[in-house]
Amino acid sequence: MITGAGSGFGKDASLALAARGHRVIATTETDEQADLLRAEAPQLTVERVDITTDDVNKASTWDIDVLINNAGAGQTGPMADVPLDRVRRLFEVNVFGTLAVTQRVLRGMVAKGSGRVMIVSSIAGVVAGQTIGPYAMTKHALEAMGKAMRAELAPQGIDVTMLNPGPYQTGFNDRMAGTMWEWFGADALNAPSAPLFKSIGEMVLGAQLDPSEVTQKMVELTEAETTTFNNFVPPDISPQLASLLER
Repeated sequence: MITGAGSGFGKDASLALAARGHRVIATTETDEQADLLRAEAPQLTVERVDITTDDVNKASTWDIDVLINNAGAGQTGPMADVPLDRVRRLFEVNVFGTLAVTQRVLRGMVAKGSGRVMIVSSIAGVVAGQTIGPYAMTKHALEAMGKAMRAELAPQGIDVTMLNPGPYQTGFNDRMAGTMWEWFGADALNAPSAPLFKSIGEMVLGAQLDPSEVTQKMVELTEAETTTFNNFVPPDISPQLASLLER
C-alpha cells in the first residue's frame, strides 16, 4: 500500500513495483486523482484514502505486507510569522495522518507477525534551516515516530525504515516554496529579509534531481531482506545540505 500515489514519488513507485509483479494498492487524496490513476494504470488497485479523515479505516480491511507512507504536504516561511493554522494543518497531514493510517495497517501486521513500514521523511527530518522550519518540524516528528516504532515492532517481526530524499524534481518542492508567499503578503516582498528568503528558495529549486533515484530506492527498500533506519537519497546529500543551511 502506497499513500499519496496520485503524483510524484508515490505514483512512480506504484508503477515500478507493479511492473515487478507486486500487487499494489495505490491510494490518493481525492476521487479525481483516483479516477485519473485508474484510467492510466489499470494494473494498480486504486483507492481514495485521505489520511486526515476516516478514510484510513479502509486500511484495516486490507492484508498489507509493506506500507509506504508517502503522502505529505509542505509549508515554508519564517517561524516568527507563519500562521499557526498552517502549521497545525501541516502536522495533521504529515504526522497525525501518517500515524493514523499506520496504526490501522499495523493491526494486520501484528496479527500475522510480519510486515514493513516505510516512512518517507526528508533530509529536512535531520536538518533544518531558514524558511523550511514548518516542514522540518513535521519531518523531525516523523523521525521520532519511526525510531520508536522500529524498536517497538522489531520483536513482533515488523521492520520500520525511513526514506530521506533531498530535493527532487517532482513539483512538490516548487509548490512548497510558493506557500509562504500566499500569506507573507505584498508588504513582505519589500522587507529586508525578502531577498534572503527568495534566494534560499531559488538555491533549493535550482538543485533538484532526477526522481527516478528515489523510486529505485523505494523498490529496493520494499524488497530488501533487512533495512537501516535512515536511507538518504542521494547518499551524500546530508553533509551537502547541512552545509548549505548553515550559511
